Amino acid sequence: QVQLVESGGGLVQPGGSLRLSCATSGSILNLYDLGWWRQVPGKQREMVANAIRVGSPKYADSVKGRFTISRDINNTVTLQMDSLRFEDTATYYCHATPHPAFTWSKVEYWGRGTQVTVSS
Repeated sequence: QVQLVESGGGLVQPGGSLRLSCATSGSILNLYDLGWWRQVPGKQREMVANAIRVGSPKYADSVKGRFTISRDINNTVTLQMDSLRFEDTATYYCHATPHPAFTWSKVEYWGRGTQVTVSS
């Protein structure tokens, strides 16, 4: 059974840092890309960072140079967020998407989300 459980959200001042973590289960995730998305009420969910199975991580332009994604051998994926801005306030979701080079699966998985609020 696949599970994605986020932790680490909270309230932080502008310019501060937070570290999000996503603990996962399910061996199929070895064939998946793991990443972080975020959503603000009334807006579409957007990709923040993606630790693809092969190659360099991908980042949204708005977070390049400030956020760093990493993935360990246990498929725990973390998002280090530095120099946080008001506009980074959102619910952050852990996301798993099948990598086409490794699996025919089309099933995606989402965590329940963790709130990040940047406020003074």
